[in-house]
Amino acid sequence: MKLTVSQKKTTPISKDLIGVFFEDINYGADGGIYAELIENRNFEFVDCYGDKGDYYTIFDGGYGWKAYPAEDSARLQVVCGSPVSDENPHYLRFTANEAGAGFSNQAYSGITLKKGAAYNVSFYARAVSFLGEITAKVVKDGVTYAEGSVHMAEEDKMHYWHKYTLTVTASDDVNGALFVLALAEKGTAEFDFVSMIPADAVAGVFRKDAFEILQALKPAFMRFPGGCIVEGNTMSNRYRFKDTLKRIEDRKCNWNRWAVHNNRKENDFHSEFSHYNQTLGIGYYEFFLLCDLIGAKPLPVMNVGMACQYQSYEYMEIGSAEFEQMVQDTLDLIEFANGDESSEWGKVRAQLGHKAPFGLEYLGIGNEQWQMDNTDFFARYKIFEQRIHAKYPEIKLIGSAGPDVTSNHYTDAWEFYRKEKKNNPNFVYAIDEHYYMPPQWFLDHNDFYDNYPRDIKVFAGEYAAHDPEINIAHVSKNNWKAGISEAAFLTGIERNADVVALSSYAPLFARVNYTQWAPDLIWMDENTSWGTPSYYVQKLFSKFRAESTLDLGDQIEKLRAQGIYCSAGETEDKTTIVKLVNTTDNEVSIDLENEEGKALTPVKETVMCAALTDYNCAKKPMCVAPKETVECSSEIKMAPQSFIIVEIK
Repeated sequence: MKLTVSQKKTTPISKDLIGVFFEDINYGADGGIYAELIENRNFEFVDCYGDKGDYYTIFDGGYGWKAYPAEDSARLQVVCGSPVSDENPHYLRFTANEAGAGFSNQAYSGITLKKGAAYNVSFYARAVSFLGEITAKVVKDGVTYAEGSVHMAEEDKMHYWHKYTLTVTASDDVNGALFVLALAEKGTAEFDFVSMIPADAVAGVFRKDAFEILQALKPAFMRFPGGCIVEGNTMSNRYRFKDTLKRIEDRKCNWNRWAVHNNRKENDFHSEFSHYNQTLGIGYYEFFLLCDLIGAKPLPVMNVGMACQYQSYEYMEIGSAEFEQMVQDTLDLIEFANGDESSEWGKVRAQLGHKAPFGLEYLGIGNEQWQMDNTDFFARYKIFEQRIHAKYPEIKLIGSAGPDVTSNHYTDAWEFYRKEKKNNPNFVYAIDEHYYMPPQWFLDHNDFYDNYPRDIKVFAGEYAAHDPEINIAHVSKNNWKAGISEAAFLTGIERNADVVALSSYAPLFARVNYTQWAPDLIWMDENTSWGTPSYYVQKLFSKFRAESTLDLGDQIEKLRAQGIYCSAGETEDKTTIVKLVNTTDNEVSIDLENEEGKALTPVKETVMCAALTDYNCAKKPMCVAPKETVECSSEIKMAPQSFIIVEIK
């Protein structure tokens, strides 16, 4: 079959079209890209229970910690009294019953060290009846793999907390080890904020391999800090951005909304991830910093005084002092991001280490809210919009279309925004649409945006193909069947880039064995991170983004009827980019030609091809990944179930 590639430009493609969505789900922050290896470092974790409208937590400050080397060698007590931080008032009162006794941390799936690598250890300690040497070490099966010691300062006796820091180096590789702090002699001392971070952590915060694979994606923007995390399962559980701007010790530990995911009567409303907590080591400053480091525009999402409508009945009354504070918090967030050092919140940013403004352009108002009579999301949005644009008219606001694109929530939202925008052109920039659908839906809806009105732009803020034939929540859900269907759908998004301004797959990160939701874009274990087939699809659409689409006319529908999906565009340097997706089980040949019928020969082809059930994992991280070739002809031979990008000069 033939494909005539016109040089007629039709639609400009937003430079911000392909981005990412970050939420602390699947241990994506704590235990994930946050480089901290210690779990429950501040002795503040809680155990989470409950179901919609009835959540509660039980304090479990000793979670993850045990006496070392044996239970009777020491006594561990989590106490309050004179804390390092009033926001996190608990700490460990430790008594060694014998010389060399200590306490160990389970560190998620255990400490992983790489031979020769350095690790920065820190902790607060206060003497009670001990003034000797404290040893930090990593041990497994009686073997010590890293070790360092400090001596408690005399002036700390009985009264004062002191922060101790040291660096240890791994003598060999090890997985599943324990982190231990041990006293050289019998005695009692108190400890808090125990930390171990690899010395190669990016900016001292981000796990290097996870950072690098995210950076390689070159996302145009990053939406954060969630999703449902923003809303919380209760109003007290919501994400408070100002709490995350404090010094690390004063960031109040919070239970994670995903700790109660899949709670039900059969498991006594208590999941295997019931100790999923947020230390907020990655807070709003760190999110902005991460955007800065990877070259992505920040797109924070703010709560509008409503807890998650799926999981809660709680909300703040419009006009209440609490609601007004949330509006003010949003204004202060913009000042934090864009204000100069003379402003109150711009000064806070500068003091945290970033004097230059972050250049905030986009802001989400609510996550996945929909209109209900008692909560009145539409009224809330109008109040936020009026207050924000009165002071910051340049900020592009993102509204919510609700949790899906199939219900009345979706149609009601679009009617609301269109009506308001007629009288106020600045009312909303784009509407945030979410859809998690089977792969076939993405194929059937390649034309989803073809007939959308062009008066308001779309942010495809959360989407992913969920293969219904795979029921277990692990890496195999990220198979090529999902990836190729997303590639086909993205050709439709690209063709409609005059209405779809932003898009992001969701969720971003997942840690093996710590997963509440799958599929996900990037997976990791304690050793490494790897991209999924969906990751490489996103990466290719990001890398080969044209400046404008090229007119393919009715060829799109004819090819689609045969299981072939396509888009074409021209880059700033006049390179023609053609994307072709063959979703059939047959090899397909396509002859490329220009409008005069002259054959077009690519200078390079980039191909993804695999069995539909193939997926990437730690042992085979590149099982489904792009391959390049420069031996090209005008006849494009597409293998079954393949995605091909051709470049024509």
